[in-house]
Amino acid sequence: MPTPRESILTALHARLLALPATALRGEVLPERVPAEGLLILRDGEPGEPEVTLSPLAYHYQHRAEIEAVVQGADRDAAFDTLTASIGAALAADRTLGGLCDWVEGEAPKPVDLPVEGAASLKAAVIPVVLHYSTADPLG
Repeated sequence: MPTPRESILTALHARLLALPATALRGEVLPERVPAEGLLILRDGEPGEPEVTLSPLAYHYQHRAEIEAVVQGADRDAAFDTLTASIGAALAADRTLGGLCDWVEGEAPKPVDLPVEGAASLKAAVIPVVLHYSTADPLG
């Protein structure tokens, strides 16, 4: 049985898979970016939990990251559409089906990346904060 952390990350990845862009988890950037865009979910860092003792619980504000990448002549509009769709997917169910207490994305900081012999990329890392509690930091 997967840990709560893995269940939450799997549910977040499933949300991204429902979007028109190609969604990967923990993969390297492929050589080609699909026309509809590319999302790569990185597991991120759970950080230091707050601990309550009765009952024992570890409360995390886990920071996962979504790398969003678009390429092409109309990359500004495509990037805007892609990031808005991520926001809508997160807002549709802030608990990921009851797996966590709250999910919230943070604003991206986009950059334009030149590619030799091809259209430039527009990319950003979008932090996603996952608030959840567990009885065991390893479980």
